[in-house]
Amino acid sequence: MGQGAPVTLRRRAWLAAAATAPLAACAPAQHEMTGGFSGLALERGHRLRAAATPPPPVTPDVTRQVHTVIAGAGVAGLAAARALRQAGVDDLAVLELEDSAGGNARGARVQGMACPRGAHYLPVPGDNAPEVLDLLEELGLRQRVAGRWQLDERHLCHSPQERLFFQGEWQEGLLPVAGVGAGTLSQYRRFGAAVEQLRRAARFAMPAARAPLAPVHAALDSRTFAAWLDTEGLDDPHLRTYLDYCCRDDFGAGTATVSAWAGIHYFASRHGFHAPGDDDGADPARDAVLTWPEGNGWLTQRLAAPLGARLRTGQVVLRIEDGRHGVRVDALDTATGRTERWLARQCVVALPVFVAARVVAQPPDLLRQAASRITYAPWLVANIAIDRPLHDRPGAAPAWDNVIHGSTGLGYVDASHQNLRTVPGATVLTWYLALGDNAVAARHALLNQPWTHWRDTVLAELAPAHPDLPQRARHIDLTRYGHAMAIPRPGLARFSNDFGQYPGKNGRFSLSKKDSYPPFPVPRQGRLLFAHSDWAGYSVFEEAFTRGHHAGHTAARG
Repeated sequence: MGQGAPVTLRRRAWLAAAATAPLAACAPAQHEMTGGFSGLALERGHRLRAAATPPPPVTPDVTRQVHTVIAGAGVAGLAAARALRQAGVDDLAVLELEDSAGGNARGARVQGMACPRGAHYLPVPGDNAPEVLDLLEELGLRQRVAGRWQLDERHLCHSPQERLFFQGEWQEGLLPVAGVGAGTLSQYRRFGAAVEQLRRAARFAMPAARAPLAPVHAALDSRTFAAWLDTEGLDDPHLRTYLDYCCRDDFGAGTATVSAWAGIHYFASRHGFHAPGDDDGADPARDAVLTWPEGNGWLTQRLAAPLGARLRTGQVVLRIEDGRHGVRVDALDTATGRTERWLARQCVVALPVFVAARVVAQPPDLLRQAASRITYAPWLVANIAIDRPLHDRPGAAPAWDNVIHGSTGLGYVDASHQNLRTVPGATVLTWYLALGDNAVAARHALLNQPWTHWRDTVLAELAPAHPDLPQRARHIDLTRYGHAMAIPRPGLARFSNDFGQYPGKNGRFSLSKKDSYPPFPVPRQGRLLFAHSDWAGYSVFEEAFTRGHHAGHTAARG
């Protein structure tokens, strides 16, 4: 399912173009390097871009009938399917555009090695996400031992977890420490104190709908994170570079684009912000994350596996219509070229909001308004297969997450980090680039630049820390996401709250009645139930899964 046939390239052709002294000093490689685009069938989604909104009804080649149709097999759609099956509803169909389920949380194999195509970890969930905690228990990742919950350590990120290439050396952690002045360390502590003060003033939760929007939240949501930092006098360049990295990593755009609510929520909804040296004696599991060689694809594969033939991939959903006697969903089967019509009692629309607004006939006001407000960050994910370990710079040992200070990209994770082999060998380095700060131009570049342009970008970014990468890399697999995730710009948290905190308001919401979970809002219109992380205004596993879970349980009662 590639977007371009693999192309062979000799290293000598690009060595000069990398234009870095360390690279130029390396002897040219004698092997060949392959690469190309894969992972997403962009032309399928672009069918909708050129069509009417929504496309008119068609005469289907075949008609099928089920209890519930789920449009989209990302995390939310898979969670909805699991919830339906938990409630005893097996008569369902999940329609997915791509050739595999998982959305932004899919895995891949590059040169025979497992690696992520997108989301690559799950922070250990807190008590506000009992639905996700139950999933972890179901998958054997969490169990009670002597009356206390314990996580399977094989799936927790092994140490060392992260490091930063800073001033020519590797250091532990992602905050610059070695060689910085007292003023920088003071600002680290001041920012940590500000986060803690805001946590005491108002509750922050993950998922966000579990914390009602308070005046403190609204004030933060009214301006960018950069503007808030300016007001607080937090201008240290090292702190600002780190916080910009955090926002790009979680939200796809930097501090000048995302809201202050989002920037604070990043820390306050989990474990706060702890300045180096101020957290001695803290619980070492405080910042623990679950990860696998294929990233969160490990989770989505296990959510998809029980569906069997209920999961239908390669399906372009063309039109969703809530009629007098039920829902009609028309989809194009890309394998056969036939149009299939699905008749169901209801439909869980687990599609990105901008897609849902194009395919839902007579879209309700809440959907139109959401589509007009949400902007999306493009992303590039590069999986680089190397034949043997890279020569390392001085400092901290190789880690799972490796970040180059001040770089455009977000660094890379090592797919073999969880491997217990005693002698390092071939592996895949997964490098991430978030492009939400200039989304329109970036989207155009992703679509039109050849794969070699992005190959050179990746290698030049990593050259300061790894000048021998050109001699080690064998293949680069590139995945382009034109609309990877919603960006939480100023005002979006308040908007999401209006459609997320007041169940029953104007008849828009249904509440889950499952006794073991707190109530959770499900945006709906008639027989259409909407479930996607877009409705939270940002993209993380806990949001998508929780929203899909409650939409599925609501559909089961329909």
